[in-house]
Amino acid sequence: MGRAEERRARQRGGHRAAPTRSSATPAEGVGGGRAAARRAAKGKGAKKGNGKSGIRRLFTWKKILGAFFGFCLLGIGAFIALYMMVSVPNGNAAAQAAERQSNVYKYSDGTVLARSGKVNREIVDLSKVPKGVQHTFVAAENKTFYHDNGIDLRGTARGLYNTLRGRGAQGGSTITQQYVKNYYLSQEQTVTRKLKEMVISLKVDRQMTKDEILAGYINTSYYGRDAYGIQAAAQAYYGVDANKLKVEQGAYLAALLQAPSQYDWAVATDTGKQLVQARWNYVLDNMVEEGWLDKGERDAMTFPKPKKPKPAAGLEGQKGYLVDLANKQVEAQLMKQQGITQSQAEAEVVGQGWTITLNIDKKKQTQLENSVKSQLTSKLDPKKRKVDRNIQAGAVSVDPKTGKIVALYGGVDYFKHFTSNATRTDYQPASTFKPVILAAALDESAETQSGKPITANTIYDGTSKRQVVDNGTKVGFGPENEDDQNYGDVTVQTAMNKSINSVFAQMGVDVGMANVLKVAGQLGMDTEGMKPVPALTLGTMGASPLQMAGVYATLDNHGKQVTPTIVKTAEQSNRSVKMPDPIGEQVVTPQTADTVTSVLTGVVDDGTASTSVAENSARDGQQVAGKTGTSDDNKSAWFTGYTPDLVTSVGLFGEDAKTSAHAKMYGAGGEERVNGGGFPAKIWAAYTFGVSAKNSKFDLDTDQGAAVKPTKTATPSHSPTAPPSREPSTEPPTSEPPTSSAPPPSSPPASHSPSNSPSSSPPSSPVTTPPVGGATTPEGPPPDPLGQ
Repeated sequence: MGRAEERRARQRGGHRAAPTRSSATPAEGVGGGRAAARRAAKGKGAKKGNGKSGIRRLFTWKKILGAFFGFCLLGIGAFIALYMMVSVPNGNAAAQAAERQSNVYKYSDGTVLARSGKVNREIVDLSKVPKGVQHTFVAAENKTFYHDNGIDLRGTARGLYNTLRGRGAQGGSTITQQYVKNYYLSQEQTVTRKLKEMVISLKVDRQMTKDEILAGYINTSYYGRDAYGIQAAAQAYYGVDANKLKVEQGAYLAALLQAPSQYDWAVATDTGKQLVQARWNYVLDNMVEEGWLDKGERDAMTFPKPKKPKPAAGLEGQKGYLVDLANKQVEAQLMKQQGITQSQAEAEVVGQGWTITLNIDKKKQTQLENSVKSQLTSKLDPKKRKVDRNIQAGAVSVDPKTGKIVALYGGVDYFKHFTSNATRTDYQPASTFKPVILAAALDESAETQSGKPITANTIYDGTSKRQVVDNGTKVGFGPENEDDQNYGDVTVQTAMNKSINSVFAQMGVDVGMANVLKVAGQLGMDTEGMKPVPALTLGTMGASPLQMAGVYATLDNHGKQVTPTIVKTAEQSNRSVKMPDPIGEQVVTPQTADTVTSVLTGVVDDGTASTSVAENSARDGQQVAGKTGTSDDNKSAWFTGYTPDLVTSVGLFGEDAKTSAHAKMYGAGGEERVNGGGFPAKIWAAYTFGVSAKNSKFDLDTDQGAAVKPTKTATPSHSPTAPPSREPSTEPPTSEPPTSSAPPPSSPPASHSPSNSPSSSPPSSPVTTPPVGGATTPEGPPPDPLGQ
């Protein structure tokens, strides 16, 4: 059959043209096979995947692509509309003003404490700034500045995304965007402000030259030390005009913009100094990469340490220290609430017309200042003893029930010593850390190496240089007690009273140093980056009087965390900042906190602080808990103590008067060695007994420690070794140790309890004498002879 015939046959529905379908019914006829197959397939598909087929029809590639392009067109249209609607505004009042508004600071009773000096900013033409210094800012912030269009789309998108998710400000802005934010807008982190910033930046980049934008940026930025603009910064940090700045100095100023107060060399922590030096190197390396600086010249540069700051007028005496801490706490809260950077927060607070009321009690503040003068500074004679030039005192006093900082001592004078000794964290708290170890032991229900619970009555080996043991293995750490004094077997109570290093070194390992650091952080210490090593049991980390006051206030507050705050209210013309509640959650059990308090009453009544505090004629029946501390090489000495209504931490620090390096305090004030039970405890007593409630008693939920009167008195089987006359230190002895000593006691001595004070007697049950080197509780059996 030819093709024509085949075609005609198909048209007639002939048998030859129709495909054979085994499933076709006779009624469908041979010509309906193909249509029937389609209907059958359609029906079958509907039965198996009717929903899936519907979804495919709804979400086809064409529809998805169409929706995407439609969304893009909508976004572009919206941006064009925004671009047309938003114009470049006049500069904000604060940026245009030659002088910024003063902040007013008040005592808790509303009387004026201080007014911050007016912050002057002198605008300089970019031609007055050396070209190399100009390049430092570009290298630090925006290497593409000279050829970009004023915005970083990727960085802006990331910023918008983070703002929507509440993650706050993050990097990515160009110099143009930062200038726009400083001069035309505000520091708030909102989507609206970010979109305006982007649009205005695009317009500013078209209307202004790059040099004009750069000049605006370096003249409106905040550099710390109340300095706005590069001219003020050059004078504040290097005592020169902007046109005299060297490239390496410019690199430091450019690095400062990331975090002015954190990177200010005069007050920076060791970490802050490392960070700013790294940032400084980053700036110079970028300049070499961009061809703006010769590599040989860069390699020859050394870090240019800035001059010591000159505080603003009106902040003399203690005022500057109080104002500085208040500013920092308001800035920290703005960073948290608005998601802004530290640099932005500082720019929002300094010289912005705030009225900040502090928690400082005028009477207590005066009493603290007078106590430091009467008990310390009046006894120092730099002309007679060179070491007296190096003595620095710091103190913080806190109400444990409210967390309010009621008094603070930052140094001899804000004009003479810019760094606040109340908040500095570069000195060791030494033995004032021992109560934290005990708190960790109690809260973690820790046991000795022989499996006995650690309590105030647990017996430890107080032999000097005794090697610490962990699961039968020596850990390579055996600290020396002061003057290499051996105490033999003593209770934890006695070990705290006498500040016996060897006992707490072993206890820290028994608890687990990771657990110790965990509890330390919960109590308020900054433990970030610390490694859980046994040496920390000697208090070898850094801490400030502010931190230690918070730790002990938490103990005084029955284990509810206290974060000391100096700010009562902070108000501006059109807004206020709500400060966080200083009283937090329960971080250790009330029984743990109260037991530590009970034990610490023994330190005062029968330990290293007995002479200065317990026997002080002004005590008048007050119950006191506290701990002394003296660091390695006598570079710091502490007394942190509390009554039921007031916690105060006093620190004494050796700081070289010329170099600011840590210095030894031997011989200061005519004392052979400066101990926590000396000047710090005397300052504490003169202050506390002058302002604290009389005849106050602790309300303790515990059956342990010196504050709990025993039902029975233990009888020692041997005469106790004579205790040292001074606070044990973490250092090797500076004088010859005793040539002989009485044999170590096999049980703790009965403690003396002075009149009008709680008893500090030993355990309420007879002591089971353990072998020397063991640790147990009085009620339990002796440990195995392998040690704790």
